Amino acid sequence: PKTTVGKAWDRFQSTFTRILKWIVDHPYGRLLDLSLEWRYLTVSIGFLSFLLALGIWFGGWIKFRYLPDVEADNVVALLTMPRGTPPEITDRALKTLENSAEQVRREVEVEGGSVFVHTLTSIGEQPFLATQWGPGSSAALQGQEFSGSHLGEINIQLVTSEDRTVSSLDIGRRWRELTPPIPDAVELTFSTSLIDSGEDVNVQLTSRRLGDLKKAAEDLKRYLGRYAGVDDISDTLLPGKQEVQLSILPAAETLGLTLEDLSRQVRQAFYGIEAQRIQRGRDEVKVMVRYPVSRRQSLSDLETMRIRTPLGDEVPFSLVADLRIGRGPAEIRRVDRNRAVNVTADVDENQSNANEIIADLELSFLPDLARTYPGLTFSFEGQQKTQNDTLDGLSRGFAIALLAIFALLAVPLRSYLQPLIIMSLIPFGLVGAVLGHLVLGIDLTIISMYGIVALAGVVINDSLILVDYVNRRRREGVPLWRAVRRASRARFRPILLTSVTTFLGLTPLLMEKSVQAQFLIPMVVSLAFGVIFATVIALLFLPSAYLILEDLTGISKWLFGGESVFSSQRRKPATK
Repeated sequence: PKTTVGKAWDRFQSTFTRILKWIVDHPYGRLLDLSLEWRYLTVSIGFLSFLLALGIWFGGWIKFRYLPDVEADNVVALLTMPRGTPPEITDRALKTLENSAEQVRREVEVEGGSVFVHTLTSIGEQPFLATQWGPGSSAALQGQEFSGSHLGEINIQLVTSEDRTVSSLDIGRRWRELTPPIPDAVELTFSTSLIDSGEDVNVQLTSRRLGDLKKAAEDLKRYLGRYAGVDDISDTLLPGKQEVQLSILPAAETLGLTLEDLSRQVRQAFYGIEAQRIQRGRDEVKVMVRYPVSRRQSLSDLETMRIRTPLGDEVPFSLVADLRIGRGPAEIRRVDRNRAVNVTADVDENQSNANEIIADLELSFLPDLARTYPGLTFSFEGQQKTQNDTLDGLSRGFAIALLAIFALLAVPLRSYLQPLIIMSLIPFGLVGAVLGHLVLGIDLTIISMYGIVALAGVVINDSLILVDYVNRRRREGVPLWRAVRRASRARFRPILLTSVTTFLGLTPLLMEKSVQAQFLIPMVVSLAFGVIFATVIALLFLPSAYLILEDLTGISKWLFGGESVFSSQRRKPATK
């Protein structure tokens, strides 16, 4: 005899079965008959929903960013002073950042308890940046420095994101607001995200004229400052160490001197020129000829030195040259033999969108800038270049996958059009993914696109089950309309349960709050909501599309006669 639990389970099963049967016979059955009767309208509504989803996306109702903004458990301020800055000056600037960080700590502790765990200040190095990029990264290969007396860093460790109510992004934003301008600071950036794929905005300008390049970079920085939420605007024309810059006077030209002659003689006098090399055992010793130490200690030694003319005469340095103290470039970047500068900025996605800013720059400002400075060219680097490369690769892979799916469906179905009907559900998976992101308030990311690509192989399962059932009924001699109705009703339960169980299986990830799950949530949203929406479409849109295919078959027979170019079915006569 069955136990009480067994009897209760039987009652639940029978009740659930009756409910499903009632849904199939009444609400769904009536809606199915209506959609089949008005099949062209049904298909039009389906395509209208697809266009509506595209309108939501391109209309700005939902944003696209390259990677999800996963907040870190620490907030880091990275300070760059001019090269050659003494560590005492860098320390003084970091004290300003420490004071503003203390103000932020007091504010967030009043609101939600203790949030700061500890604070680490580094003078002369940036260990967080070095760890994040690594020695073999693109930043290191481009000459990015991670140590030097002009560099500093403050790393604030926070409690885990599950145990605090204030986000690291809000703490970083407030820290930036409370920090006063730091004198002589070349660059000050705040990092709050767990992953960093590069600057949100990175525009590379190239030109043969250095003066035009500097002016164009300043114009672009001023224009970027107009956008809301754009911070940490900087460029790569960083000043180097202090140096003595020489220029030649007009009087020197009458004597036949050039700037090259002047710089060579100054270098030989103070650095020296190699006269010979002497071998001493296993070592080779260079013999350098230069001024004695007593005559190369100060700038007065340079001003009192004598310059030799091409005729062999010696003239005072002050008669043929002038000197001034300045800063040269920290580094010289060239692209295709042109001088290059990168203008970078970070974007607060709660206020603006990096892709929209870049689209506006590419459409309006940058072409005008190129016309203002002839010979100037621009390109997008950093995160935008990585995003474009990733999307291009994903598009090519998706196209190959669609061709493979079509081939795998065409062989068993022995048709070229029925696979297209089955694959017509793939765009509606995109509709579900867009609506899911809109409902949950999540931006579309490249992770979401991976979910949409994976969704293409999932949503066609429902279509394949239904179309195969219709084909088998028709081969048995069942009339078209009856076969479509019977297939839709018979496959309603497996299609619905398959989709619902898939959605419920993904639900725990949607509700997960851990940092690790934040990377997967955009993909899960695409899969879960895409499957649900595609299921609804499959139960109404697909039967109507199948009948439209048969309508085209009849038209083809009437126009061309004989076997239709659309038909792939060979129906057997009904047996008695």
